[in-house]
Amino acid sequence: MQDIHPEVVQAFGNRVRVRVCGILIEKDSILLVNHRGLNKSNLFWCPPGGGIQFGESAAESLQREFREETGLEIDVLDFLCVNEYSSQALQAVELFFLVRRTGGHIATGTDPELKQQIIREVKFMTIQEIRNYLPAEVHNLFSYCSTLADIYQLKGNFLTKNA
Repeated sequence: MQDIHPEVVQAFGNRVRVRVCGILIEKDSILLVNHRGLNKSNLFWCPPGGGIQFGESAAESLQREFREETGLEIDVLDFLCVNEYSSQALQAVELFFLVRRTGGHIATGTDPELKQQIIREVKFMTIQEIRNYLPAEVHNLFSYCSTLADIYQLKGNFLTKNA
């Protein structure tokens, strides 16, 4: 718990959070967001996404999160898989969807729920670039994939990560 920024724990901790995450693959790269304050290395790359707000559908939430975090407009294409994450302070059930870019320009966005911003950077990365990071510095999803094409093979799977 000491590795997670206190504001993150206050905003999202000690409850189960339902999140939506978007897989946007273009050419040979996947769009990822770099967050600080989520682990010891203060570096964490994951697909864009965030919590579902009351009254929103999963697709509406994911479209909002993409706008906030990346500046992009998307269409939600297909449900992919579920990832369950659990640590001492954070617990989330993450619904992953395949998405397609429809507009906007990539920009490093913000997380409106936090005063101190944790989003550092947004960029497309190849699987080789992702492999240059320690497993704790990238989303658990990548522990199941040797190639980006392997992500499509996760369809219907239930992934689990306990920190």
